[in-house]
Amino acid sequence: MHERFKELPHDVCNCVRWKSLFYQSEPDPSVPPAYDNSYWCAMTQSVLGPDGQVVEPENCRPERGCFKEPF
Repeated sequence: MHERFKELPHDVCNCVRWKSLFYQSEPDPSVPPAYDNSYWCAMTQSVLGPDGQVVEPENCRPERGCFKEPF
């Protein structure tokens, strides 16, 4: 599970993506956070999942029919 999701009380779908997932650098505490809370689904390449619901870590939980287990 990604560090960003460890505070959530549930697993987050493996298809949730956001831009900082692709950064190749270590976090720099001297740089203010980007607040990059724009998420999309790897299956649909959209802000909506296959079930038509919004993609957000809080929503992309095991109860959704399109949920994919994290690695």
